[in-house]
Amino acid sequence: MPEISQSAPEFTLPVTGGGDVTLSALKGAPVVLFFYPRDDTPGCTTESIGFSEHLEAFTAAGAKVFGISRDTMAKHDKFAAKHGLTVPLLSDTEGTVTESYGVWVEKSMYGKTSMGIERATYLIDAEGNIARIWRKVKVAGHVDEVLAAVRAL
Repeated sequence: MPEISQSAPEFTLPVTGGGDVTLSALKGAPVVLFFYPRDDTPGCTTESIGFSEHLEAFTAAGAKVFGISRDTMAKHDKFAAKHGLTVPLLSDTEGTVTESYGVWVEKSMYGKTSMGIERATYLIDAEGNIARIWRKVKVAGHVDEVLAAVRAL
């Protein structure tokens, strides 16, 4: 699991709207990666809408923002269209990125355990190093807290 001040794990993933995003190609600007469990679930929808509503503020602060889950591009496209999302969504269907960032974890619900994505956000500085990590994110107020951290870089 990566830690603060370490280099962020490299990746290339497909993005909504077409094409791919390669993390190292984004050097020179801060990057926010928010990992979420699944498209079109209540918490994930609220979080994705929140980042979309604040995308202009993140852009004004010089940052790029991406949501990442293991959903397919088809599901991402449908999710984005349904909720008018403007934040780009990355598809990690193979799970390599969620594993390299340590967010693929064992979860327990109603006494049943399963593997899934822990809601987490990584702030990566302009040099490609991890500046801040939020684990077990609670959606309320989270986008504002991340935006404040970006502005403080």
